[in-house]
Amino acid sequence: MTTSPTAPPRRPILGALGVVCAHVEGEDCVILVKRRNPPNAGTWGFPGGHVELGETAAEAAARELQEETGVIAEPGAQLMTLDVIPRDADGVVGGQYFLVATLCHYVSGQPVPDDDALEARWVPVARIEALGLDLLDRVAELARLAQARWRQEPRSAPIAPIT
Repeated sequence: MTTSPTAPPRRPILGALGVVCAHVEGEDCVILVKRRNPPNAGTWGFPGGHVELGETAAEAAARELQEETGVIAEPGAQLMTLDVIPRDADGVVGGQYFLVATLCHYVSGQPVPDDDALEARWVPVARIEALGLDLLDRVAELARLAQARWRQEPRSAPIAPIT
């Protein structure tokens, strides 16, 4: 069976999100990116993308984080999974993504947009919803979950970026 180039995949696509927490300028922050490309162009979310054949979701999360922001981090615990099923105005499914969000431990670098990110920055978790960013669904919830998990873990690597 042949599908047209614009037809959505017939199966869900596995993706990974890299969620980094650090203490920046007195606040617990996460790195968010403003997406350059569809779907979700112009919206803010966690760095992420497709899991490549032969890599784990955790490895993909760290790789995508570095590709989109230049920040190096070590993958840690899985935080949550998300089912993303975009639909058009008529309710027709335009694809399906199964995303694995991984807490990544900051090692080095400053968020600089690259790859498919228009912007990349540290965003304070406590003010994430008050900053006027067009956030993707569940970004604030995932940021708070990551912050809670990050605070519980012992830190052997740097916990704050050098500015």
